[in-house]
Amino acid sequence: MPVVNRIADMTAEMTAWRRHLHSIPELSFDCPQTAAFIAARLRDFGVDEIHEGIAQSGIVGIINGQGAGRTIGLRADFDALPILEDTGVEYASTHPGKMHACGHDGHTAMLLGAAKYLAETRNFWGRVALIFQPAEEDGGGAEVMCREGMMARFDIDEVYALHNMPGKEFGGFFTTPGPIMAAVDSFTIDIHGRGGHGAMPHETQDPVVAACAMVQAIQTIVSRNNHSAEELVISVTQIHTGSASNVIPDTAYINGTVRSFDPQVREMVQRRMAEIVAGQAASYGVRAELDYEAGYPSTVNTPEQTGFAAEVAREVAGAATVDAEMPKVAGAEDFAYMLEERPGSYLFLGAGEGAGLHHPKYNFNDEIAPIGASFFARLIERAQPVTGG
Repeated sequence: MPVVNRIADMTAEMTAWRRHLHSIPELSFDCPQTAAFIAARLRDFGVDEIHEGIAQSGIVGIINGQGAGRTIGLRADFDALPILEDTGVEYASTHPGKMHACGHDGHTAMLLGAAKYLAETRNFWGRVALIFQPAEEDGGGAEVMCREGMMARFDIDEVYALHNMPGKEFGGFFTTPGPIMAAVDSFTIDIHGRGGHGAMPHETQDPVVAACAMVQAIQTIVSRNNHSAEELVISVTQIHTGSASNVIPDTAYINGTVRSFDPQVREMVQRRMAEIVAGQAASYGVRAELDYEAGYPSTVNTPEQTGFAAEVAREVAGAATVDAEMPKVAGAEDFAYMLEERPGSYLFLGAGEGAGLHHPKYNFNDEIAPIGASFFARLIERAQPVTGG
């Protein structure tokens, strides 16, 4: 079965929703216009319960099926990015410096399309929890929604999400059991030495050479402390120090990111980095302060639910366009927090050619919306079918 016919008929409607949302991007948790639009559409569809104000602007809508059963959560994020848009489309951002550059407007439109269909047909048992989430890009809205008790409050048993992916085959689905996206941490190192004249380095405690040594040593964590079978990325992305060719500065600053998939690897990196910073500081006679900030955990798909999601994807898109063992992605996603609380799966939906995510020329491909909405709808209908089919 390809795209659901009724959902295909909604293509123009989903496009209009998406383009309206694209024009009013909002950041982090502060998304009142976006939330109001979503809630209004859910009321129009006849969704049974609409719970607003979760994690400030998040919404959970409940659709009841034809009888008792499990509650399955479907999640769409709806926050934007602090990027100046450069698409030139007629529905471009009306909020300068803010842009839907990651397709969250499209994710929301797809879930709204599935919601409208499911509210009309109710061809399933149990309940659907429509999760519209703020602050995926900044703030961890998924964590906050979970911390506020969303899973228990709405008795959610499983949870699923889609993310569009430019550059991947149009209409294809990509996922994998186990870790699919990385845990993301950041670190800063402030080095305090004693500056002086560049011609008299013996009178200084040089933070520049200490910074260089720290960066070199940090790179050995991947090559010498980590098992070669465990994926790990450590990237130093900033070094700031000095202002003149003949002056040794007092301070230096280092910043970077860490991407990992295994909690033990993550702990090892933090421990080794602390040891390296302390050791190198002592070697060069400077004082150094490491600030290691743990961000989103790894996004880990449960095998059973991922296998089921892949079956649904094959039904909607065709077996040849579904990759259920894709390589891990070093990006991060706060849907990880929902998967820590409930079994479920995260999938990518290929958007075809176009500017990449987080690019000022990015624009969601509206032609994939019926595919994503059909996936959500069929997942519910197949998970708890009214008949034995």
